[in-house]
Amino acid sequence: MLAIISFTLNRVYTEWYRSRGFDFTITNSTAYDQSYQYGRTVFEDISRVTDELFTTYIKRYNADQPLFAQYSDGRRVVREGWLSQWGSQELAQRGFTTIEILRYYYGDNIYLEQAEAVSGVPVSYPGTELSLGSTGSAVATIQNQLDRIGKTYFSVGRPVPDGIFGSKTQQSVINFQGIFNLPQTGVVDLATWYQISQVYVALERLAEL
Repeated sequence: MLAIISFTLNRVYTEWYRSRGFDFTITNSTAYDQSYQYGRTVFEDISRVTDELFTTYIKRYNADQPLFAQYSDGRRVVREGWLSQWGSQELAQRGFTTIEILRYYYGDNIYLEQAEAVSGVPVSYPGTELSLGSTGSAVATIQNQLDRIGKTYFSVGRPVPDGIFGSKTQQSVINFQGIFNLPQTGVVDLATWYQISQVYVALERLAEL
């Protein structure tokens, strides 16, 4: 359950699909993510554990995002570095605690975090283009991401994340668009927003940690 929650939250936090141009945050296919099937038989113990753990997830120390906690059944499919469902059962029967089982598969530098609240899924793109003179948290988000990207792609520049879309931010956007083959308008439209997000996620390796 902890692996499922952490895996799903990582998809949401890193905007895995939106950063690749899709207009959704997560799929409803178990081939890619997690899928709740209404009306399907749910065991009472599983329902109880879900309620107890719903706000708890796995994190690595010094990482902001929930762990991308990949897992397999451990019988039909086995993957190195992934939690094994049947393997975790065997470890539990041998007396391993929950955190010991998780660290057995994901490494010692993880711990369990608990969210203060559960709210709706955020949609990062503000719905309107950002350009010279724009202000607010969406501008600050882009500035922070460009600042990180600028550490690797020096020609992008590193705008100050003050939430004000000034000339320096505009020039950083133009430089970024030129590098990544986007129209050099200096305007953050949907395509530019998610290209910036995708590059930022890749550089931070958010989805792999």
